Amino acid sequence: MSDAFIVCSNLSFSWPDDTPVFSELSFTVPGGRTGLVAPNGAGKSTLLRLIAGELRPSGGSVTVDGLLGYLPQTLPLAGDLSVARVLGVAERIAALHAIEAGDASEEHFATIGDDWDIEERTRAELDRLGLGELSLDRPLHTLSGGQVVSLGLAAQLLRRPDVLLLDEPTNNLDLAARHKLYDVLTDFTGCLLLVSHDRELLDRMDRIAELERGEIRWYKGNFTAYTEAVQAAREVAESNLRNAEQEVKREKREMQQARERADRRASNAAKNLKNAGLARIVAGGLKRSAQESAGKAQETHAGRLGQAKARLDEAGRAVRDEDRITVDLPDTTVPGGRTVFSGQGMRAASTAGSCSAATARTW
Repeated sequence: MSDAFIVCSNLSFSWPDDTPVFSELSFTVPGGRTGLVAPNGAGKSTLLRLIAGELRPSGGSVTVDGLLGYLPQTLPLAGDLSVARVLGVAERIAALHAIEAGDASEEHFATIGDDWDIEERTRAELDRLGLGELSLDRPLHTLSGGQVVSLGLAAQLLRRPDVLLLDEPTNNLDLAARHKLYDVLTDFTGCLLLVSHDRELLDRMDRIAELERGEIRWYKGNFTAYTEAVQAAREVAESNLRNAEQEVKREKREMQQARERADRRASNAAKNLKNAGLARIVAGGLKRSAQESAGKAQETHAGRLGQAKARLDEAGRAVRDEDRITVDLPDTTVPGGRTVFSGQGMRAASTAGSCSAATARTW
């Protein structure tokens, strides 16, 4: 396993309208396979772009140890490019063919460098990703969306990166292409950081990094282990929240009962003092003493209630807010930003029961 890694130190980033995305985010990605997960809109793709150098942080730093490869969700490729051009091997292969044809120009040797096996490596990489039938001069616009994604990954792998960033790499891939990609990434020995909603792919990760509320939380194991850990933590947090709610109710009740007891004692004491015929100065002293005692008791209960409320707030923050459901849909011709469906308080019933009310919006 490679020693290559990614270090983000006090990373901050805001959009041009000053909308903050990250604030002093620090973490290290070790070698091996890491899946980055988070709710939509939390900044997963933005984080990859910052690491890749496509965006500049407003504060902090990003350090990548080794050669970096990056495959974004949308590839900025022109349709008239050839497969060889997309892979970045066109000049070297052309120089190789020229030498094989008898042209011993020094320029060709300089172009090839040490990559005398570039054509064999290219064919092997394409074959690993299910693209073995593609000719290297085939234009990009004749390929499917899935083939373009696989071709983009092949281009990155041919560079032999130490660190590989992938943003939703299985988008547009059919089942066969997905399994080819799974096998290729399983064999990758560098530092892999990927964003994906593909659970089967995430189950092949060594660890899961969760971007939550501007912080990274680490979970050992694959996505299944992560979901089990999150569920266990959620159950503990919900139990702690219920206990904290009961504690606040109990403290409020005891505080009210203490106040009522103090009021009764004060009323009885006033009657007794009046009946006893004590001097006014003595009666006043006893009254003040009773009031001070009641005040101290009230202060003690108020302090306990404040502590209980603080524990309730802490328990509430630990409970994940997952009432909102986000549904990802394939690319359509609907313009971005247009709401095509909005629902609130929905319930879905089935033979197994019904789910909780939820709010959903899709665009």
